[in-house]
This record gives sequence, structure tokens and C-alpha cells, in this order.
Amino acid sequence: MEAPRKSLLKLKKKQIAIKVKGYRPTKDSEPYFQEYKIPLKPDMVVLDALNYIKDNIDGSLTYRWSCRMGVCGSCGSNVNGKPKLTCETFIDDVGDNLTVEPMARFPIIKDLVVDIDSFMTKLKDVKPWIINETEKPIEKGENLQTPEQVDLYKQQSMCINCMLCYSACPVVGTEDDFIGPAALALSYRYNMDSRDQGEKERLKITSSEEGVYGCSWIGECTSVCPKNVDPAIAIQKLKLTGSLQTIKELLLPKFVK
Repeated sequence: MEAPRKSLLKLKKKQIAIKVKGYRPTKDSEPYFQEYKIPLKPDMVVLDALNYIKDNIDGSLTYRWSCRMGVCGSCGSNVNGKPKLTCETFIDDVGDNLTVEPMARFPIIKDLVVDIDSFMTKLKDVKPWIINETEKPIEKGENLQTPEQVDLYKQQSMCINCMLCYSACPVVGTEDDFIGPAALALSYRYNMDSRDQGEKERLKITSSEEGVYGCSWIGECTSVCPKNVDPAIAIQKLKLTGSLQTIKELLLPKFVK
């Protein structure tokens, strides 16, 4: 005997309440929470919820997103108080009490959108590109690397500039001049690249109180990184190389270029 079929009309859609922090500087004196109720679908991520709100409830809600694949790094927000990529954060893993706020440590432009100009300036300061005054001529072939040479910087090269580490870092919250985890990790990445000759130039910037010596090594940057870049370890390695460079300059000034 065929089992009775459940009527789709009797199935209740499960709803979830989501609180989103809103802020419009031209209208609001301070940020506030707005609660929305949305239907919960299987495998729904926080970004899906924000898109549903934008499309069906509140078209004025403002936030950043692009790839939806954890690659562009633009959808970072504080979800239940923790910096996360909203495109990779499943609502089932977060729980029913869901709050979404802009990333901490950044000025708010509107709603979940923050001003990242300070980060972009600090990133540029550490020169995150290959510096090579003796580049191999094209006619002599490619500048190849061995797998072992790539492995030296591969982990730090995975950084997508999502800035979650800045939102988590307590030093960023108290010291405006601190270069910060991602920029320092990318500095280390290029220092370890066999094609690069800019390590000494970068160490002048990173081996300072605003650089690696401003880090308290709490490790929150590493714990929130979605790409396992481990900025905390990169910063400690930068401290070591910077210290060795200083010792060489003191003891062997004639031989250090």
C-alpha cells in the first residue's frame, strides 16, 4: 500500500530571526539593530540571508560581496561577535540567535560596509610585490622556482585581504599606526620569494614599533583566518629575520649591503 503523501500546504516553512546592525551616518546618531524574519533553507549561509533581506524586505540594506566562493574576501562581517566570511558561514552552524555586524576596528560607512582606506595604505607601505633590480632577461627563459622554493611562501600567499584578522586584532583597536597582521604576513611572503630582492627595504618598515614589535602575539589573527595564512607565525619569523639583520649590521657593517 502506498504511503500517504504529505501535503506541501501543511508543511510550515521554518523561519529564523536575524539581527543586522544598521547605520547611516547622515541620518543616525549611532548604529542600531534591525531584526528581520526570513525563511530558512537547507545549507543557507549568512550571505544568502543578507541577500534575501535585500531582495525581499529591505532594499536599503548595504553590505559588500562578490564571488560567493571564499575567494574575493569582500563579504567579511562580525557574525555573532566573531569575524567571518558571510559566504562561508552556514546558519545551521551559527544557531538561531543570529546577529550580523560590520567588522570591528574600522570606521563604518553604511550598515555593514566599513572604510578600508587605512588598511590599503598600510598594505602598500610594506611593498607587497616582487622587487628585483636584476630581473632575468626574457630571452634567457622564465624565472623558474622549485617546489621547495614555492613552499617557503605558499602559506602566506593564500591571503585574500579579507581583513578579518584586523577585526580580531586587539592591537589594531588601540594603535592606529600598527601595520597589522595581513600586511605583515604579506611582507614575509615576498621576503621569502626567491625572485625578490626587497627584504632589507621591507625590514626597515616592518622592524619597528608600528610593525612586528607592536604585535602582542595573542594569536586572534590566526584563529579567524579563513585561509590558514597564520599571520601570527609570519610576524614572529619577521621579528627573527629583522633581529638577525640588525646583528649583522652591528657586527659586520662592512660586509652587509
